[in-house]
Amino acid sequence: MDAAAPRPKENRGEPLPRVDARLKVTGQAHSPADLPTANIAYGALATSSIAKGKVTKLRLDDARAVPGLLDIVTYGDMDKVDKPKFGNSGATSIGPLHDRTIFHDGQIVALAVAETFEAAEEAARLIRAEYEEEKPTATFDSPGTATIPAAGKSPLFKEDVKAGDFDAAYADAAVKIDQRYSTPTQHHNPIELFSTTAFWEGDQLTVHEPSQNVTGWKVELARQLKIDPAKVRIVSPFIGGAFGSKGPMTPRTAIVAVAAKRLGRPVRCVTSRMQAFGTQTYRAETRHRIRIGAGKDGHITAFAHEGWEVTSRPDAYVVGGTSATGRMYGYGSVLTHVSLVQADRNTPGYMRSPPETPYVYALENAMDEMAVALGMDPVQFRRINEPKAEPIGKKPFSSRSLIQCYDQAAEAFGWADRDPKVGAMRDGDWLVGMGCATAIYPTAVAPCAARVRLTVDGDVRLQCGSHEIGTGVRTVAGQMASERLGVSIDRISVEMGDSSLPPAPVSGGSISTASVCSAVLMACDAIRTKLYAAATAEGGPLASSHNEEFELAGGKIVAKSGASAKVGDVLKAMQVGAIEEYAEFAPKNATPEALKKLYAGTPEFHGGEQDEDSVKYAFGAEFVEVRINRYTRE
Repeated sequence: MDAAAPRPKENRGEPLPRVDARLKVTGQAHSPADLPTANIAYGALATSSIAKGKVTKLRLDDARAVPGLLDIVTYGDMDKVDKPKFGNSGATSIGPLHDRTIFHDGQIVALAVAETFEAAEEAARLIRAEYEEEKPTATFDSPGTATIPAAGKSPLFKEDVKAGDFDAAYADAAVKIDQRYSTPTQHHNPIELFSTTAFWEGDQLTVHEPSQNVTGWKVELARQLKIDPAKVRIVSPFIGGAFGSKGPMTPRTAIVAVAAKRLGRPVRCVTSRMQAFGTQTYRAETRHRIRIGAGKDGHITAFAHEGWEVTSRPDAYVVGGTSATGRMYGYGSVLTHVSLVQADRNTPGYMRSPPETPYVYALENAMDEMAVALGMDPVQFRRINEPKAEPIGKKPFSSRSLIQCYDQAAEAFGWADRDPKVGAMRDGDWLVGMGCATAIYPTAVAPCAARVRLTVDGDVRLQCGSHEIGTGVRTVAGQMASERLGVSIDRISVEMGDSSLPPAPVSGGSISTASVCSAVLMACDAIRTKLYAAATAEGGPLASSHNEEFELAGGKIVAKSGASAKVGDVLKAMQVGAIEEYAEFAPKNATPEALKKLYAGTPEFHGGEQDEDSVKYAFGAEFVEVRINRYTRE
């Protein structure tokens, strides 16, 4: 049996404790809102109590009477600042203090700033808004929503994929299903609350805020404030939970920056747990209709997936998971269509596996129902429809280990013991059920830059503007440098989460390890090349080994013949205290503008179905046992 995945250590390094583990467990890894800041003022948001309408008046007298109140930022105070932009680094185009229009419940109407957190919170609660209220339409079934095609509304969802003649194939199918599915709204609630801490030093703005995209935020915040991006610094060394929620910048950031400028002192605003439901992004609800037609032998001849997604009125946020579901199996014909339902809601955004979670959920339910209609084992049904190439563009898969995953998972799970008859598997008062599903995720990579410095003392400093969101990228980047430079990882300092460092893409889409490590590898290899060239030059300690392969290990350059030289001695001979290399990585299929886009905060993603040569996905098989009590239904 071919392995579904490489054996341990075949394609990865030695297991190591995380380089930041001690900092985290001892409380020394400060989240942005925990950073000690001198002379800080505290901000608190006042938000709308209606979901649609206009603010006709703000009553501020009671709030201004709170002892310690310093300022209230509200309508008119942001007029010299540009509105936020939706897309790339921006969560929404709604500028809550640029316009008195209320687009959704919980929209920001003011920021109260005071000497203490308690005073700011009290003042914000005392701000009274008067409204010209309209009836909102906030759900799929609310009257007054507008439905528009999703294709072309996002650079990540350019078209509804299709292949062949679905209508004819479905009409001729011997066995068919037509089913509907839905997924609910899901809101981010990370342990670390959403916060912004901003301060100015002259015309230089520094913002400490949990971010998955410090480079993109720097550029977008500078655009809003109409200043040079070089004068903006976003700092986010550690993040207490993200999964997409801290990928796009929300309007709060610019509002707090303006407050800090007005007061001439640092301002910190921590959004309350309740306010996050209206001021941050979330996963909106979806609906699906899936039709599958197949022959009696189980081969799928027709597949259609229609999806509906809720979005806000101003912004067309698209999930568009049919790009994946339309390529999952060996369908004979494919028809897909995604629609956006515009409602009076805050703009949705990225949440863990944004397209795959709702769309693959619907597909895999439909596959199980089709297996029942065929009287076929669900695993066997998927095996029969394993494609040789993806069905849309007929491109090959760069790799596809789905069947191997099913084989190994089924054996480990005990799938052969399953009785397919409904209610046949019991354990006392418990009804036992078994199920399976396919997992799929695009394998993507993006441009990235990194700086690596190796000193004469054998210490290494690695700098990259990526983000530690809990995935361990600091450790794997340090491990890459350790292996390539032959330096123990405890001699390597890894700096991340700062827009003043070499730019990295947003930490999303599972691209960080591949992107960051590719740039680190380039920088380390440039250092290796210089070291070996110096060591093997005429008069160098390895002059007789200039045509040999070599390695760096234990602080030495080691030629294949066994001859070696200490790295520190080579650097001294070069009359330098360190070698520093700056590397810029661009993927194989990158455009000529790829690196320019990286520095502009809009990096290209490559992989998944986007590349011309092949389709790149990671696959998996999932098995589950579920028990329901026959009496209590628990």
